[in-house]
Amino acid sequence: MDCIPVKIKNMRPKHELVVPEYATPGAAGVDLHAILEQDLELLPGQTARIPTGIGIELPQPDIVALVFARSGLASKYGLTLINGVGVIDSDYRGEIQVAMINLGHDPFTLHSGDRIAQMVFMPVYLVQFLPVQELAESERGEDGFGSTGR
Repeated sequence: MDCIPVKIKNMRPKHELVVPEYATPGAAGVDLHAILEQDLELLPGQTARIPTGIGIELPQPDIVALVFARSGLASKYGLTLINGVGVIDSDYRGEIQVAMINLGHDPFTLHSGDRIAQMVFMPVYLVQFLPVQELAESERGEDGFGSTGR
C-alpha cells in the first residue's frame, strides 16, 4: 500500500504532540485524540468542538482528509459528529477540531488523550458542470428516498 507524506504540526505547544496512528494493519483511518485542558462532560443533546492539537499539510490539492465518528463511541454511547463527516481541505492549516454531539441518554466525559474520531485520506476529483436540457435515461430514473427497498 502506498503512503503519502503528510506534514503535522503541534498546534498546542503546552501539550505533547499526539501523532495519529492506525490502530491495526488493516485500518482505513488514523485515530484522532482529544487534547483538553481539563475533562469535558457532554450532557445528552450537548455539542462541543473538541480540539485535537494538530494541524496538517496535505501534499497536494487532489487529496482530502475526512473525519468520521468512531463506531464504538457512536454505538455504545451515542457520541458522534454533528456534521456527519468533517472535511479537511488541502489548503486548511488550522487546528483540526472535531464537532461532536452526545445523542445518548447519559452524560459522557471526555479526557485528554481519548480517541474521539478517525481520519481517512481520499482522492478528490474536481468537476466541470455542463448544463443540459435532459439527462440520460437509467433503469432507476428519478426514484429515490427508499425506492430500492429496505
